[in-house]
Amino acid sequence: MNDLIKKQLQDAQSTMDKAILHCESELTKIRAGKASVGMLDGIMVDYYGNPTQLSQVANVNTPDARTLIVQPWEKSMLIPIERAIMEANIGINPQNDGIIIRLVVPPLTEERRRDLVKKVKEEAERGRITIRNIRKDANEKIKKLKGESVSDDEIKTGEAEVQKITDAYIVKVDKHAEAKEKDVMTI
Repeated sequence: MNDLIKKQLQDAQSTMDKAILHCESELTKIRAGKASVGMLDGIMVDYYGNPTQLSQVANVNTPDARTLIVQPWEKSMLIPIERAIMEANIGINPQNDGIIIRLVVPPLTEERRRDLVKKVKEEAERGRITIRNIRKDANEKIKKLKGESVSDDEIKTGEAEVQKITDAYIVKVDKHAEAKEKDVMTI
């Protein structure tokens, strides 16, 4: 196979790896009734005028399956952290006792579980769409190589390889979504 096509395949594969990682991180944010530190990923706190990730200004622990403890490194950060958690709208009200912020994760109702499964399916579909778009871009780049000493047969072979890679990555997205759905529906 032509080196130019191999390079396009490698680029497509590395971009798809990033898409899978993004999909995994988005699925992690969907809570499954159990407390996890990942639930607070992406929450930005106003740290002296600069938006900063919560994990950069506080220690986050899960002492049990239903509780998250946020312990700021500076006592003055309690109220900004509490405000950021409330604004993030993650469905949990923070309890500030002056030293730490406690988040008690409520048990999920059947209806809420179904809603979360819908969210999981939407995220998985976004992941699949992203991977298909990467496939489309890779195929277009391979077709553009036609003038650069690449034969039609090599282009067809390259496109077939792109399709194989795409299929493999879509299976990965489906496996992550299936595992998350099972996690959400488990009581």
